[in-house]
Amino acid sequence: MRILISVGLAALCATAALAQHIDNARGPVPVMEEHAPPPLQNPDNSDVRRQRAYAMQPPIIPHKIEGYQTDRNANRCMMCHARTRTEQSQAPMISVSHFTDRDGNFLAELSPRRYFCLQCHVPQVPVKPLVENRYIDVETMLRRGGSASTLPGRE
Repeated sequence: MRILISVGLAALCATAALAQHIDNARGPVPVMEEHAPPPLQNPDNSDVRRQRAYAMQPPIIPHKIEGYQTDRNANRCMMCHARTRTEQSQAPMISVSHFTDRDGNFLAELSPRRYFCLQCHVPQVPVKPLVENRYIDVETMLRRGGSASTLPGRE
């Protein structure tokens, strides 16, 4: 009986501690409480390509996409980024990797597995990052004469 009471008290204390835990991404709201999400920010609409934050990062979308239809019936992104439209739109063409299927075969058109652009590409919003980005690209690291073992966080 004492063991059962002890386990029950421990569980109660753990639940109380969890309820008071604050997650930085959620703001000053305890984890176990519901809260309204912050309002959506206006996305960057500068149409300026940005440097990638890490190797192999999909490029971000440097313009507004509100109201774009991207479903199984239509993909609004391809009105500008398809290889047949880039000369007229002056938008960058989608990568050749988007024309290969899962077996590595080259296709004449966009691969179905790359059709939903927002699975990888996202609009940029000018907000303060939640965590500091300490990524150093390979070229910068080599210019400094470093190696993977000298990168921040690899002590």
